[in-house]
Amino acid sequence: MNAYQQKWLDVLHSSNLPGWKIEAQGNDILIDMPHITDLKLIRDNLPETLALMSLDIEIPKERLKFMVHNGYEQFDYLLNPGEADLSKA
Repeated sequence: MNAYQQKWLDVLHSSNLPGWKIEAQGNDILIDMPHITDLKLIRDNLPETLALMSLDIEIPKERLKFMVHNGYEQFDYLLNPGEADLSKA
């Protein structure tokens, strides 16, 4: 686990999100939320929410993938994509 990933885990855990399981999975972060969570609402607001949360992170940015799951659906959100990620698009 790199320092950037650990810092994000610390920030997310301090957000006190009841029922959310947040853990490292390899070099990524898995966020498993309660089944009743509206994944579309999370997906629509995640970029802005992460941007606001990142204001407290002062270490160098690294590529980090958030895998978000509510028991029924799943989506991935890539923060700070690398060159390899951008060339796939």
